[in-house]
Amino acid sequence: MAKSKKNDLSFEAAKHALDKIILELQDENTSVDQLADLVRKAQELIQYCQLKLRNIESEVHSLLDEEE
Repeated sequence: MAKSKKNDLSFEAAKHALDKIILELQDENTSVDQLADLVRKAQELIQYCQLKLRNIESEVHSLLDEEE
């Protein structure tokens, strides 16, 4: 997943992609050769989702602080 594409990815799209990877990992027909690549992609998506959530949390806290 290219960096520029990832920046345009919504949280929901990233989660959907992660869900698809999880299904592939659970599929007994997934080759051993694909496992490392799938795990790497999953790790990137997890980090991306965590970052998005932290940014949203920070933004919400900032907005709430402005109201006080």
